[in-house]
Amino acid sequence: MSETYTILLVEDDPQIRELVAGTLESEGYAVVEAQTAAEGAAQAGACKPDLLILDLGLPDRNGINFIRDYRIWSSVPILVLSARTQEISKITALDAGADDYLTKPFSVAELVERVCALLQRTTEERDQLDPIIRFGDCQIDCARRVVTRAGEPLHLTDIQYRLLILLVSNPGRVLTHSYLFSGVWGDRAENNQYLRVYVGQLRQKIENNPAQPQHILTETGVGYRFQL
Repeated sequence: MSETYTILLVEDDPQIRELVAGTLESEGYAVVEAQTAAEGAAQAGACKPDLLILDLGLPDRNGINFIRDYRIWSSVPILVLSARTQEISKITALDAGADDYLTKPFSVAELVERVCALLQRTTEERDQLDPIIRFGDCQIDCARRVVTRAGEPLHLTDIQYRLLILLVSNPGRVLTHSYLFSGVWGDRAENNQYLRVYVGQLRQKIENNPAQPQHILTETGVGYRFQL
C-alpha cells in the first residue's frame, strides 16, 4: 500500500489481540495495542490512529461509554469487535458513534475487508477533491444533483436522492434505521417497513440484480451498509 495507516486495537483477550494485530500487520498496517479502556484512551491521544478497533467487553470500562467519550474529540472511524450478538447491542454501539460492528467469531478476510472500507472512506473524506461519486456503472454529480447509470440519467424523487446521498457518503459504515430516518426525514417517526420500501426502490434503479445487491447491503435488524 502507498500509505501506512496506524490502527489502534483495544482488546483484552490476548489470543484475539494477537490474531487481529498479526493479520493487519501482514497487510501493511501499523498496529498499536491496548488491553484496557484507560490504556486505549492514552494511546489514542499519543498515536493519533487512523482507525480504532474496539472490544466492548473491556475489564475496566464499558466500551459504549468509551465510544461516546472518544466521539467528543475525534471523528476517526471505529470498528467494534464484540461477542455480543444481540441486535440491540449493535444498534447501541452504532448510535453511540461506532462506524461498523463485527461479531466474534469472525473471519480474517471479513476483518480486512471492513478495515479497508473504513480507511478508504476516511481517505476520501480527507481529500474531498471531486464532487463526482462513482460506483459500479453509476455516477452522482453532487453539485448538479444528477444521477446517471451507464451514462443515462436516473429519475430519483427527492427522498430517494437524499437517502442515496446519505448512504453513499458513508461507504463501509453501518447506518442504523434511526440514523437514516433522522438524516432523510428529520424527526419523522421511525417505520422500518417504510424505509425498506425506499431502499427497494433505490436497488431497482442502481443495482444490476436488485435481489442480490452489491451496493446497498442489509444489516438484518440494524440498518444498511453501502459498498462502493
